[in-house]
Amino acid sequence: MSVLKRRHFLVLGAAAALAACSTTVPVLPKLASSPETLSDEEIVAAINATRRANGAPPWTYNTRLEDAARAQARLMASRDTLSHDLGTTLRERVTAAGYMGAVGENVAKGYATLPAAIEGWLGSSGHRSTLLSHRFTEFGLAAARTGSGKVYWAMIAGGSFQAWMQ
Repeated sequence: MSVLKRRHFLVLGAAAALAACSTTVPVLPKLASSPETLSDEEIVAAINATRRANGAPPWTYNTRLEDAARAQARLMASRDTLSHDLGTTLRERVTAAGYMGAVGENVAKGYATLPAAIEGWLGSSGHRSTLLSHRFTEFGLAAARTGSGKVYWAMIAGGSFQAWMQ
């Protein structure tokens, strides 16, 4: 094999190896809104771009799930504590918001933007599983800030209980 052909082979091999390591985090558009004022359209676009980039179908937005997520984000920010249960369970929160389906929750703290929170969730196997689940069909998301400026995120995914009985 000539030196030139060998170089081409090495370059192509390196390119293939790098492609195999490519991230599954989509390049999300810069969001103009602060975390607390993101529009439903911005949230849906960011979540569904991530799902699409990872081969998952899109979700619809559910305001009842958003209400439950907002309650959790505000509670975490008021206590400056990251937790799924701060005296009220996920099931209690979604039921109080009027949602009766199956649910899963992702929470995060310290991420200044939604794309950063999404990237953090993708880096955690449990959160990634919820974010990319084919069993959930809808979601709600909210953020709240502590007095010192730290942002807490809560995303609740929902869907039919039937999807979990297969």
